[in-house]
Amino acid sequence: MNTNVDWLQRSLAIGPELLLMLGGLVVLLVDMWLADDDHPLLPGLTGLFMVGALIWSFVPFIPGMGITPGTIYGMFALDNLTIFFRVFVLTSSLLVLALTTVYIKGRTEQTGEFYSLLLFITLSVILASAANNLIMIYLAFEFLSLTSYIMVGWLRDDVRSNEAAMKYLLYGAISSAVMLYGMSLLYGATGSTNIAEIAAVFANPRTEIVGIFNLGITAAVLMMVGFGFKVALVPFHQWSPDAYEGAPTPVTTFLSVGPKAAGFAIMIRVLTGALGAQTESWQAMLSAVAILTMVVGNLTALAQTDMKRLLAYSSIAQAGYILMGLVANNPADNFGIRAVLVYLLAYLFTNIGLFVSVIGFEQATGSTTIDDYRGLIRRSPFHAMAMVIFFLSLLGIPPTAGFLGKFLVFGAVINAELYFLAVVGMLTSVISAYYYLNVVRVMFFQGDEEDRPLRFAFPLQAVLVITLVGTLLMNLYPTPFLNLIGEPTNLVTQLFGQLPF
Repeated sequence: MNTNVDWLQRSLAIGPELLLMLGGLVVLLVDMWLADDDHPLLPGLTGLFMVGALIWSFVPFIPGMGITPGTIYGMFALDNLTIFFRVFVLTSSLLVLALTTVYIKGRTEQTGEFYSLLLFITLSVILASAANNLIMIYLAFEFLSLTSYIMVGWLRDDVRSNEAAMKYLLYGAISSAVMLYGMSLLYGATGSTNIAEIAAVFANPRTEIVGIFNLGITAAVLMMVGFGFKVALVPFHQWSPDAYEGAPTPVTTFLSVGPKAAGFAIMIRVLTGALGAQTESWQAMLSAVAILTMVVGNLTALAQTDMKRLLAYSSIAQAGYILMGLVANNPADNFGIRAVLVYLLAYLFTNIGLFVSVIGFEQATGSTTIDDYRGLIRRSPFHAMAMVIFFLSLLGIPPTAGFLGKFLVFGAVINAELYFLAVVGMLTSVISAYYYLNVVRVMFFQGDEEDRPLRFAFPLQAVLVITLVGTLLMNLYPTPFLNLIGEPTNLVTQLFGQLPF
């Protein structure tokens, strides 16, 4: 009897994941049955399964359900971090789904397969975020990579899409192999693939005597190749600009948010969990990576003339800022990790909002070139103003969500007395202002012979409004967003109590 109860509770605990897997299969089967590739039933079913999974994500909060935090089958961690990333990824996917319904028509006949893959890639990000075992991490990582490769190269008649997928695949295969070697070193040193058991081995002082401790540092360096590839950290970022430019724009939108979230979730679990004893070593390594990422991402973005490539390098730079929070994390209160989660949430609304504008402009004009945005304030005032707000959020200017995210991350860095890292972050933020505001200059102060108003489809308008409200509301009324990460609403007040001035 107890076995049946345990089985039921475990099934309820992983309900969102089961629902996404079932949804991917159902959409494939329905697509085989339908004669019309553009039938509204396909996105409708996809959205229904996503909404169901999103609602189910809150089941652990319902009293009397009997679902308690813990590890399921030693592989899947059910905790606040998992719940956060469930909500994060499913929200991202629902917004991307709305964009896809507009973008994909007329570009491909395999719409059912595309919607099915969107469900599967969402599932893969959640599995990676919740993985509590090296084997599970690797399998989820590969699941995410394979679905990403396919979706990047979805436009088979587009040379740029094919080239982007091939580069993504080659870089991904190499980084995956190096990461797997690092995991094998961890297993060889500790005899376990479970994160908690690995941490227990390295916490034993005797490991430093026999040399196993240093093997953990080597493993961390090798695994960072895979983690850095997924997050697009320098020097593992080379795939990102080409993939962003060549992939269908809704796929680019998801790549800028979903895999990045999965990468940071894995880093949080592995580095602060399994390798907590080596914190000083990997913090030094990540500090250098964060500096390189911010500098290279921002400086390279200065020369870009294509909006999607500019946002690719912007995404690289933003990954550097997010990484600062992990570098500055204090295990006593995990304030740096909480700052990372807030920053990711702000980045979700901001980045998807920007890509909505890019998709709408591309649909209306067929171009993603920055110069073609000339006079956008006259052709579509609302979208031009929305883009200004999103750029201000990426800069960290109030009253936007980006300000709250950067405020907490930089506060964590200063509290950790990593002053050089904070200065580099501030200086590179100033550099980013040039290329963000250059787009604003083009939209507002450069004329265009074409003054015909631009029309955007209703799904794009709806997503733009949602992301715009989220970007502003998260800073003006942060309580529900801070509650989502399972922390008290006085997070900012707590930071002021920690700062050394």
